[in-house]
Amino acid sequence: MSYGEVLVAHSLSSKKRIRQNVKARARNRGHKRLVRQVVRAFDEALQSGDKGKSAEALKSAIKTLDKIAATGAIHKNAASRKKSRLQRKLNALQKTST
Repeated sequence: MSYGEVLVAHSLSSKKRIRQNVKARARNRGHKRLVRQVVRAFDEALQSGDKGKSAEALKSAIKTLDKIAATGAIHKNAASRKKSRLQRKLNALQKTST
């Protein structure tokens, strides 16, 4: 076991379940970190004011959000909500620029 965890479980199945949970938790944390990175990249592109760069960053963010929602690291409705908010920010930028 990593992270200095102490196994309290006695049965083999519960010990295995603990091992699986540790791996899944690490995987999900990585996926959530990736979501934060792509959203941050989109925000930086938005702050630069470049519509083309922002649109590409949005496309990348939406793709990443869909993939991570498919794995179950985040709920599909949470991914949809994030995509909607990002799209609204891009629309606001394009509206003010025209």
